[in-house]
Amino acid sequence: MSDGILISDGARDALAKWLDHLRALDGAADNTIEAYRKDLVSFLAFLSSHHGQSHGREALARVTLSDMRSWMARERANGLSSRSLARALSAVKSFYRWLSDHDDFDASAVLMTRAPKFTKKLPRPVTADAAQEVIALTEMQARDDWIGARDAAVVTLLYGCGLRISEALRLTGADFPLPEVLRITGKGGKERIVPVLPAAREAVARYVRHCPYPVTPHTPLFYGHRAGPLGPRTVQKAVESARLQLGLPATATPHAMRHSFATHLLNAGGDLRAIQELLGHASLSTTQAYTAIDTERLMEVYDKSHPRAAVKGR
Repeated sequence: MSDGILISDGARDALAKWLDHLRALDGAADNTIEAYRKDLVSFLAFLSSHHGQSHGREALARVTLSDMRSWMARERANGLSSRSLARALSAVKSFYRWLSDHDDFDASAVLMTRAPKFTKKLPRPVTADAAQEVIALTEMQARDDWIGARDAAVVTLLYGCGLRISEALRLTGADFPLPEVLRITGKGGKERIVPVLPAAREAVARYVRHCPYPVTPHTPLFYGHRAGPLGPRTVQKAVESARLQLGLPATATPHAMRHSFATHLLNAGGDLRAIQELLGHASLSTTQAYTAIDTERLMEVYDKSHPRAAVKGR
């Protein structure tokens, strides 16, 4: 747990229990758990170094605003970006909310620490034509027919259904043949219903017909080359190769295919709340940023929808 860094048994135990809590109750993804673990290990190690001794569980309740500022200054001096530092601070605050509830102390010094400001990068969509070209090229460039069919099927699910890459790769043989709607468990264990286009169902069916490995209710739907579960990096590399050949920007990633799904629905007149549900966003503001909605588009929706919008001069 300590990664070779001096952390007290009490602090290590608290961290382990908090991570277990995130897994069991919050349904956090494995990648999120690991990122939080690394952020907290670094923070706890700093406290021990900063105070010249192992920082135990009781001492965690005595962290001051000065300690927090010193930690943030150290992280910035080590080259941590504002975005990464804001993420690390969010993890520390989440840990302290849990710890203060269990140990009954005032965590205001930690919770009131301000995150550094940074400019959020909005995801950038590809055009509808470019999305189709990426799908076609991921299939054509593969060395084996079944791998090409597999890559095209995964990317079709990202673009045609708005799935996250992790959600597509969690599908199993029990989900095949794909129904008209899929029940997807997304971030935080939140479930949503996603319509599956005929093109997506056919792409997956074509892959299964070519797949040399058995697809059963107890196997992954998407196999890697050596019969293990397909990993996200393989899909990312296939899309990267396709976008380089097509001359698309570096932002044309698998995540951009999901973003394009949302943006193209919105541009076609899709309802923002419905798109929020399809994407599995907890907050509408996330969907607004995700689809790069500007003031003009919001006013257009308002003018068409609000009963008072047509009343001028009142």
